[in-house]
Amino acid sequence: MHISRRQFAASALTVYKLAGPKPVLMAAKPNDQIAMGYIGSGIRGSYLIESFAKTPGVKPLIVADLFDGHLDWAKETVPGIETTKDYHTVLARKDIDAVTVATPDHWHVRIVLDALAAGKHVYCEKPLTWSIDEGQAVIDAQKKSGKLVMVGSQSKTSPWILKAKELIRDGAIGKVSMVRMVNHRNSPDGAWVYPIPANATPQTIDWARFIGSSPKIPFDLKRFFRWRCWWEYSGGVATDLFVHLLTGMHEMMSVQGPNSAVAQGGIYKFNDGRTVPDVLSVLFEYDSFIADMNVNLCNARGNGSVITVMGTDATMTFGSRGELMVEYEAPRPALEAYGLNGWTKAMKAKHLESLGFTDGKIPRNGEQKPAKEVKLERGLEHYEYFIESIREGKPSRESAEDGHFAAGAAHLGNMSYRRGKKMKWDRVSGKVSEG
Repeated sequence: MHISRRQFAASALTVYKLAGPKPVLMAAKPNDQIAMGYIGSGIRGSYLIESFAKTPGVKPLIVADLFDGHLDWAKETVPGIETTKDYHTVLARKDIDAVTVATPDHWHVRIVLDALAAGKHVYCEKPLTWSIDEGQAVIDAQKKSGKLVMVGSQSKTSPWILKAKELIRDGAIGKVSMVRMVNHRNSPDGAWVYPIPANATPQTIDWARFIGSSPKIPFDLKRFFRWRCWWEYSGGVATDLFVHLLTGMHEMMSVQGPNSAVAQGGIYKFNDGRTVPDVLSVLFEYDSFIADMNVNLCNARGNGSVITVMGTDATMTFGSRGELMVEYEAPRPALEAYGLNGWTKAMKAKHLESLGFTDGKIPRNGEQKPAKEVKLERGLEHYEYFIESIREGKPSRESAEDGHFAAGAAHLGNMSYRRGKKMKWDRVSGKVSEG
């Protein structure tokens, strides 16, 4: 009896786990030192300062931030570092090779464009943009400058995403029809209700610079420290949490962005004056599959972020503990028997004979595929690839184009939520329309 490769697939589980120590960048010679400036030293900015400070060949020289407390932390953490509240001071220094941008979203593009014009390489925290129409300007400026732009979404360079891309490309899980992505939380920190420092006052914060080109409003500590809660400065859960997942999904599926999005959501728990939703569900339509994305800040079921890729032969899941699992579809019989219910014995036997089964019996299921565990090689940390690309002239591992399309998908979902309409995106022309 002939049984196809698909029929041999079984509900066995293959688990991919990391193995071995993490590689490190090679130590640089004195003339290979990369002088860094940092724009923003809050939650993410402080992480980048500490991380790059441990990277071989990186010299931290100056940091800009709008809050004296953050600048005090920088001086305490990196002895001898200079500080300023004006990011232009960082960009004006001729000895700075590269900068990080870890500011509220509404400042990202302006600072990135200024940094490229000043001849600096740029590592920008995700999302790259505050609105869907800003991305092309960054792409054009990067090409004109010849400098490196790398976006900090982390997932794109992870060994799990790269392995998943290989499996999907090689047809190991069959044809993918749906990708489901969730990121659930249930805590004040998870909903950006961060503590406010006691020394935060109008005298220690440059409020006017924080506001920038957004609507002018009176001094507000909540907006300054919890800026992700307002549309004026952020895209909420979509640009904070969706973008991590979208970046990785775009990489493993080898796609740029969706054709359309439909969204539902609302504020269900955190009625603290915020305008962005704390629950959001978006259905994205790509050329050959559907992506279903959900974020719930009111329930932690699922323990964080999970991606599920559904193929015709197997399901691939990124677990909350970091492992990549491939669970094969249950083996199918060579002949589906359910549809023969209600047939007479004679009709059933004749049908089986026409298919080459002459003994009159329904063929049994195929054999099971054995379970196994596969070790993955560790890669560099995401930010370390930025230094590698600068030093060795390699392409950005998360380019301006990557950042634009991941953020653009999130913006499209937000537009659908806010307008109550299905939104379409022509990524070639950049046109967004209802429909």
